[in-house]
Amino acid sequence: MLTDDALIERVLTQADPARTPRDAKPDAAAEWTRDRIIRTAAKPRPRRRRALGWASGVVMAAAAAVVAVAVLVPQGAAVAGSPAPLDFSGGESTAETLDTARSTLSATPGPAEPERVVRSATWGLDINGSTGATKVVPQLTTLRWEPDLSGRMVSVRGVPYDPTDASANIGAEISSSGEVTVDLSIEPGQLGTPVPDVFGDSREEVSAVLTAFGMPTDPTGSEVVAAATAMLEYWTLTNAQESQVLDVLAEADGVEALGATTDRLGRQVAGLRVITSDGAASDVVLLSLDTGRIVGVERTNLIANDLIAGGAIISYTMWDVDEELVR
Repeated sequence: MLTDDALIERVLTQADPARTPRDAKPDAAAEWTRDRIIRTAAKPRPRRRRALGWASGVVMAAAAAVVAVAVLVPQGAAVAGSPAPLDFSGGESTAETLDTARSTLSATPGPAEPERVVRSATWGLDINGSTGATKVVPQLTTLRWEPDLSGRMVSVRGVPYDPTDASANIGAEISSSGEVTVDLSIEPGQLGTPVPDVFGDSREEVSAVLTAFGMPTDPTGSEVVAAATAMLEYWTLTNAQESQVLDVLAEADGVEALGATTDRLGRQVAGLRVITSDGAASDVVLLSLDTGRIVGVERTNLIANDLIAGGAIISYTMWDVDEELVR
């Protein structure tokens, strides 16, 4: 079995072969990017590390950082030009937002059982090493896996856009270029998910799966979102299972309703915000107004540093992406 580091290196090498000597020393920005990937993929806390296995880290590396890792930024330069924040409006409370989503879930069709197929859209920054100019580069990823923990992950490069272009930040921002950047075969036994078997839609079963993906006893809203995000990297849930996840979120503290907006794929959604336990970032959960399903999570940096401004969107992941778009 390949190690996590070897798998991540394999994906990154496939996606963007090195343009600098292998023994070249990374500058400060490259070190920060490397450390962010490692920290996100494997080190939030011991329990989380065991739960996520390698696939979450590899998918994140391939889809979110595949462009940025290989690009060297001038030392001390600030990375600017992340996507514009979504513009929410409306006045529903948190309870009303969740009730609406659960009612919609019960009234709309969904998968008959949880599926081992996940289609997602994420993004990375393409940084010009000479000028510091940035472009947002979406990545469209399909992960398919089998009960024997084998599978295949394919990432398609989206069409880049200038994050300072106002027209690019209105409506659907993501479209496919058709260029495959990663095509990774996963051998039997390589996929490290804590929940390899199909599970039911009772509260007990869904809560047990969330616990397996890192949710502690008496979780905060942020901890529920973190576990749900990890779970959705492996599984496409039934509507009944999605509703149970929202039930768990409804009982957690620290969940704030934002109103309605249009997401990066042009879908009408409602937003719920939670603050991470360290206070460094906030996550916005996007609930489809058409289906009630969780269709995205966006993260905002709250504490400014040398590379990322306070208030900057630093990542997003969207699910239930149309199969035609990810080709």
